[in-house]
Amino acid sequence: MKKTSIFAPFTGWKYLFRKPVTIPMDDIFKHPRESQDNYRGFHVNDWTKCIGCGTCSEICPTAAITMAQRADVQEEEGSLPERPVIDYGRCCFCGLCVDICTSGSLSMSKAYLYNSPDPEAFVSMPTDRDITGTPIIAGYVKDENSDLLDLKRKPMPEISVEESKRSFVEIVRGYSAEQAKAEAARCVACGICTKTCPAHMNIPEYIESVWKGDLKEGLAYLYKTNPLSAVCGRVCTHKCESVCSISNRGEAIAIRWLKRYIIDNAPDEAYESVVNAKVSKPGAGKVAIVGSGASGLSAAYYLGSLGYEVDVYERREKVGGPMRYGVPRYRLTDEALDRDVSIIRKLGVRFITGTEVGKDVRFEDLQKKYDAIFMATGYPYTRHLKIEGEDSRDVVLAMEFLSEATEYLRGAGPMPDIKDDVTVIGSGNVAFDVARTLVRLQNEKFGKSNVKMMALEQRDQIPADEEEILAGAEEGIEMNLGCGPQKIEIDLETGSVTAIQGCVCTRLFDENNRFNPEFDYNAEVCIVAKQVYLAVGQTSDLSYLPESVSNQLKMYRGKIQVNENRQVEGLPWLFVGGDLIRGMDIINGVADGHQAAIGIDKLLSET
Repeated sequence: MKKTSIFAPFTGWKYLFRKPVTIPMDDIFKHPRESQDNYRGFHVNDWTKCIGCGTCSEICPTAAITMAQRADVQEEEGSLPERPVIDYGRCCFCGLCVDICTSGSLSMSKAYLYNSPDPEAFVSMPTDRDITGTPIIAGYVKDENSDLLDLKRKPMPEISVEESKRSFVEIVRGYSAEQAKAEAARCVACGICTKTCPAHMNIPEYIESVWKGDLKEGLAYLYKTNPLSAVCGRVCTHKCESVCSISNRGEAIAIRWLKRYIIDNAPDEAYESVVNAKVSKPGAGKVAIVGSGASGLSAAYYLGSLGYEVDVYERREKVGGPMRYGVPRYRLTDEALDRDVSIIRKLGVRFITGTEVGKDVRFEDLQKKYDAIFMATGYPYTRHLKIEGEDSRDVVLAMEFLSEATEYLRGAGPMPDIKDDVTVIGSGNVAFDVARTLVRLQNEKFGKSNVKMMALEQRDQIPADEEEILAGAEEGIEMNLGCGPQKIEIDLETGSVTAIQGCVCTRLFDENNRFNPEFDYNAEVCIVAKQVYLAVGQTSDLSYLPESVSNQLKMYRGKIQVNENRQVEGLPWLFVGGDLIRGMDIINGVADGHQAAIGIDKLLSET
């Protein structure tokens, strides 16, 4: 202890006869006083950055922070309409809330108006300068040592690019237990991801199960809202990760890969628990599902778990739709899809494969036989460009090609007839599936690859997932962007494709934000190719519907209009989901199937 004088207690007496200092209120606003250097200050929250995640409230050791719903905060994707309210009667000024803030919106300032005629008033001043422009020293500031968030994602083990582009072996290898637990520990359980996920999966809950090492619990959480978790753990578009609160300052939690980890490592008895879960009141009735894609399988799972008799009609020999016949094996294996399908089978769902509705069985007969029908036939056919030369034998349709390639890899058909110089028209995920499949088949057949892509979009407009774009570049695919095809050149003697003639695309969307590309026909583009693959979109086929049904469907921009339960107005027994009512996306299909099952259960419970 420092030695002090015995007269120290009397040193304060010198202030006894001094005149008090009075500072006018206006002067305080202009020149806010600052505390000592070691004082942390009061809180400042930048509402332009705050996303309402609530991590500050969760970590507060004195329960001084509560999250309040704000009517003046607009609800947006990736945020919640809540903001922190701080009780300074409880606050201990520890700064943990600043250390864990996911968006960096929360800070502390020593510049504040601490005296006001209004006892309810508390005015925080700017953290950098006062209103006269005088610099203000900030209060407590977080640094790299006090930051409580792990901002870097745990890398996913993958096979090398050289190995990948020469085989159809699954690229992603999956997390180990140690890697999965470390990645799960990064999650702050804010729940913003759950709100954004089309299926509203219990994401924070199943991530916590990984962290605890309780995969049985994690599996139960997955199948509450997503019966295709083995599929989605591999090829989901993971919209949830795009709004992860950690991504505001770092890399998003690997939500998709943690889902995959649970699926790949959960014990067998956990799957049995999912199948044997009891419902309070089994349903009674028969339901037909036309199509076994994502929405069809999802509806089948939930209706089967409720005890309904469910028959799924599939025109192909195997169940799965585009997941089986469209997604390449290096992204989604048959084994992963079969794991999800096997659980649905165990619920008593019957799959009637090799049976095309409208051809092998009439839709009218389904109407008579079943109490409700769910249409989930999707967009199975490739859209045409309607340009000169498109009818050449060397112009190949994307979905038909992918189906042929997957059958070849299963040993159920010959290798597709591919050339050594090809161009894929399109830039969506399907186009990249085609291009990357061609890379592998060319390497198998010719020992090298020569794959080009032609797209209307510029790099920042490409609709495919970023990971697909980067992987395609790594595998040597040549991108020709911002140009559109106008004609496919054909050698008149041989009938073979020689090139694609196009021109520069100057605009994609019109003033009403409708897709309506414009071209500079004076800026010509020529891409040499021996074979052209069309991957510019897909179309549905509703020819299996009788006029009595099709005439009552309401369409908007090619989509069937339904209510929130995916029920068709005027045809209460008919439900529609998946691609037929919105864009092509597996997780959206899962959500549609679930919602349709709720609607069908409600219909049949009331009749």
